[in-house]
Amino acid sequence: MTGRVIGVLGGMGPAATADFYTKLVMLSAAGTDQAQPRVVIWADPTVPDRSRALTGDGPDPTPWLLNGVRTLERAGATVLAIPCNTAHAFLPRITGQVNIPVVHMIDEVAKFLAATRPDVRTAGVLATAGTVSAGLYQQALSAVDIRAVVPPGPVQRLRVDRAVRAVKAGDRGDQVRRDLLLAATGLVGQGAEVLIAGCTEIPLGLPPADMPWPLIDPALVLAQAVLAHIVEPVTA
Repeated sequence: MTGRVIGVLGGMGPAATADFYTKLVMLSAAGTDQAQPRVVIWADPTVPDRSRALTGDGPDPTPWLLNGVRTLERAGATVLAIPCNTAHAFLPRITGQVNIPVVHMIDEVAKFLAATRPDVRTAGVLATAGTVSAGLYQQALSAVDIRAVVPPGPVQRLRVDRAVRAVKAGDRGDQVRRDLLLAATGLVGQGAEVLIAGCTEIPLGLPPADMPWPLIDPALVLAQAVLAHIVEPVTA
């Protein structure tokens, strides 16, 4: 690749961070170990729950996130990726204190969807309650003229949030899959033409290949975007 170093602010949760690194390696198309990108991962599972912070039920995770970014900078990272959708709600609080570019996962998903499926006008978002309440995908998709639909409150709590908690606890069983499929079915009923796995645990509990409808994996989109960022431009 290049002399650039990808910094991954992870641990939110650990399985999603490991999955993101696997996707980076898979997408790099490197023929040897030495051709793979250099990556520094800071996986801090002690970061307070992002959704609880956004809904007023927990402490602000910003100091932990900022500490992680500074740790990655000291380790030599030249570009930052955060494979946690909900954490992006706190980016405005830290970007002014970050000296390296951040590849914004949610904005990249909106751009990817607009570029690859220009016919789509409505997308369904399966995400944490925090991501939904912060309007992260609603705002990003609106900027590319796509309407976002989200599950009603009871479905969010009893299906989506329950499934996310289960995956974080190591459970990827049939109940997780059923919960997410039922929530997805409801979004399709609201007019969603494509679905977005707006929490990095969701593809672990419901792989896109198991879905009867198109499911966008933001971690995969982020991996593609960060790899594109570190490719040196061709000069004449």
